[in-house]
Order: sequence, then C-alpha cells, then structure tokens
Amino acid sequence: MTAIADRVILAQGWRRWLVAFLAGAVGALSLPPFGILPALALSLAPAVWLLDGAGKAGPSRGARLRSAALAGWFWGFGYFVAGLWWLGAAFLVEADQFAWAMPFGVLGLPALLAFFPAFGFGLAQLLWTPGAARILAFAFALTVSEILRGHLFTGFPWNSPGMALGQHLWLMQAASVVGLYGLTVLAVGIGAAPALLGTGRTLRDRWTAPALAAAMLAGLAVFGLWRVPSAPLATVENVRLRIMQPNLPQDAKFNPRNRDAIMQRYLRISAAPGRDGRDHSAATHIVWPESAFPFLLHRDPASLAQIGALLEPGSVLVTGAARMDDPLPGEAVGKFFNAIQVIDGQGTILGSYDKVHLVPFGEYVPRFLDTLIRAAGLRQFVHIPGGFEPGERRTTLSVPGLPPMAATICYEAIFPGEVLPDGPRPSLILNVTNDAWFGQTPGPYQHFAQARLRAVEEGLPLVRAANTGISAVVDPFGRVTGKLPLGVEGVLDAGLPTAISATVYNRHGRFVLTATLVICLMAAVVRRRRRSPPAQRT
Repeated sequence: MTAIADRVILAQGWRRWLVAFLAGAVGALSLPPFGILPALALSLAPAVWLLDGAGKAGPSRGARLRSAALAGWFWGFGYFVAGLWWLGAAFLVEADQFAWAMPFGVLGLPALLAFFPAFGFGLAQLLWTPGAARILAFAFALTVSEILRGHLFTGFPWNSPGMALGQHLWLMQAASVVGLYGLTVLAVGIGAAPALLGTGRTLRDRWTAPALAAAMLAGLAVFGLWRVPSAPLATVENVRLRIMQPNLPQDAKFNPRNRDAIMQRYLRISAAPGRDGRDHSAATHIVWPESAFPFLLHRDPASLAQIGALLEPGSVLVTGAARMDDPLPGEAVGKFFNAIQVIDGQGTILGSYDKVHLVPFGEYVPRFLDTLIRAAGLRQFVHIPGGFEPGERRTTLSVPGLPPMAATICYEAIFPGEVLPDGPRPSLILNVTNDAWFGQTPGPYQHFAQARLRAVEEGLPLVRAANTGISAVVDPFGRVTGKLPLGVEGVLDAGLPTAISATVYNRHGRFVLTATLVICLMAAVVRRRRRSPPAQRT
C-alpha cells in the first residue's frame, strides 16, 4: 500500500491527471445500480494521495492550489463521465436533430460539473495537514462543493457521493438524521480513511483512522437495524393503489399521430388483471406517469370521458399531463406547464400541480441563452412551443381519499430538503416521471434510488409512477413494498404505507448538517494550527 501511495503522491504531468481521472471513474461503481461499496475507498484514497502530492507542487500557495484544483477537476471529470454517460441516450431519441450534440452531453456536462470537485480539492488543500485530520478536511471541503453543486445554476445534486451509502437499506437510515449531504460527509470520511494505510508513519498512524471508519460504517448498519421495524407498516385504510407502467418508447410517446393508440394502451393496461388476478375495480386510485399524453388532456373532452368510463364510482386517476393556460391579450398561445392532474369518474379535473423545478435544456432554454440557441435553430427536448413555464411554488396536492401529498415531477425528487411544500407536513410523496429518454441504462436506477432516499429523509411513503420504470411504492424506512422493474409493461397494485413522525432531518436538518460540517472544519483547522510554526500563526 505504501508503494502505491508513494507513486500516486509523486506522479507528475499526464500520469497524475490519468490517476485522478481513473480514481474518479472507479467511484461511480459505488453508485446505483452497482452499489460496490469498496469502490468508494478505491476512488477516495487516491484522491487523498493526490492532495498529498499537491503539497509538493512548490513553495508557493498558488502552485499548491492549482495542483490540487487540477487533480480535483480530473477526478470529477472521471467521476461524472462514468456516472452520467447514459445521458447520451436522450440525444438519440430524435437522432436526426440531436445526435450531433451528444458529445456535449456525455463529455461537456461532466467537464462543467468537474469544476465543483476542483473547488472542493482546492478548499481541502487550504486546510491540508499531515495526519488523520486531513481526512476531515477532505470530507468537509468535498461536501461543501457538493452542496454548491446542488444549488448553484438551478442545482444538480445527482450522484452525490452520499448515495454510495444512501442506496443500502441499513446504511440509508442515517439520512433520517443528516440527509443526503450528511451522508456525503460520512461517505467521504469513510472512503478516504484507508489512504492512511499507505502514508502513516507508525502502526498507530496507519490503522487508527481506517479502524474508526470501519467502526462508523458498522455503527451506521447497527443504527439501521435498530431503526427499521421488523414488520411492515400498517397501510392507510380504504386506499388501494394501482400504478400503471406503459413502457412506451420516448419517440412514440410524444408523437401526436399516436394519440388514440396511446390512450387505448393506457386504458387497456390499467384495466388488466394484476398479479393477484384482480382487475382495476378494486383500485381506489390509479396513477399514471409524467407527461403521459402527446396532447393537452384538459382540452380533450373525449379522452376525459374515456378516463371517466374507466374509473369505478368513487375512484380517481392521478396522472402527469401537460397543460396550457388561456393566452393573455396579445399572446398567440398561453403558457405551458408540466403538471399532475387529478380526474374523477365524471372526467372532471379536480386539482392540479405545476412542476416548479424544471430541467434546463430539457424542458426550457435558460433565458440568457435563449436568443443564441434559437438563432442556431435549436430547441429544448420536449415538443412544447417556447418550453414549459415553472409553477409558482410547491403546493400540497389534494386527492379525494388520499392524505395530503407532496407532488414531485421527474427530477424534482432528487433535491434533498426541497420536496415538501411550505405549511402543514403532508403524509406521502408522489413522484411521476418519464425515464424513457435514458433506456436500459444506469440512469433510471439512479433516479429511483434518489427518490427512495427522500422517503427516508422525510419519514413519508413514496408512490412512484414511471413510464418505463422503475415504478414502486416505498415505505418511510425505504423498504420497497411493491415494484415494477425497468422495461416492463404492467400494473402494480399496492396499499399505501402510513407515514411516521417527522424525522430529525425534517425538523432540524440544516442545523445537524451545519454542526457536522463545523466539527470537521474545526478539527482540521485546530490540527493545522498546532502543526504550523509560530511564525506562520502570527
């Protein structure tokens, strides 16, 4: 181990950048769907050695920071290329229009995202000191960079290192206290600690931090075993869910010529017998996925009537559907929204939720790039004139027969601490999505894992309907009570698990995360000041 560490620390030029890239790429194996936890150490331990090497870049602080930031950029580039390569599938749905841009999605986005770990590595270098304290400095700095990635430029917290822990049932329970970013502190600390096996001067130096990391990992598992009850939760009375997964390819789903065939497919699958042999008549609530129709459902009385005919008396349909406001004076068309709509047995729309957090370039073109992109003859992926408009704010969606719900559409479910509306706490999280853009790749698995973690963070059940999968019902502890796998057509019949009391994260999440980061920072700063000569401390 020492020989490997020395070679990484002393690597220069292209060898150093290659090591950083490969170490980052290996880290993606710790994420869904692979979940190989040791890959976390194989990725983060070399990152520590690269930062050790940055300290040898020269006598000036600037040289050390540049070396650390470059190592962080190449590490991040490898991590995001390996973890997000599947985004390229979206560019092939309409290959005649978008295939040329695939390199920008597969390589360009990771290149931009890599600036966040570059910042994290640079910040860690400012706090760097020999010994175990540098592990805490690294955990603090990389988590700060992840928080920034999750919030700046509309935010994109996809594949935060905390998901390496957040996909395993027993380990994910800590999210009920610290949330995703708290898990990231833990994941980085645990994954980076084995670096000391190759750099410690004494047996104690080499083994103390890795032993503490192993004990922490075991402690997380024990906490998970203690927290998760052995028996299933009770289900909400008089609620029987039926989630419909049509498994439609993306190119067919948004072709208006297929409107009648698509509607008939939805109706046929929704009415078909489930695994227990019962048909839709037992369901009190039928759920369809995001943007289910290549037309405006609320302006199509015939389709609403067909839905009404499907529903039994007293039952309702909850479905994703684009909607359009009436145009204002002087406007040719109204504003379009990506919405969830609630429909009763009379074909009447009872309520609606408009998506607040839209996908840049997927659902709208950022205004500062709008003129340039349209001049080039380009548009967003969805076939909506001008793109979608964001909803004004998150609101509780009221559905007859269901407790109040927090509605999320597509990747709104990946933002920790942002899925619940202001006001009284809802009793479930609904997520409708369309991951058909990404085919049979890791993308849908990663998306589901992140939505599942929101259930643990908030102590609420999750009901998820996805066009091609993964559709599921998840209880507040992250246990999957029913699931339709990726790439399968069918229905999922399930009860609705009851919510549990508000979690520590729900009530005090920001305080707990801040306290965790402050502890890591103070430990690193105190250690650095103790090792600095008196002349440097004045």
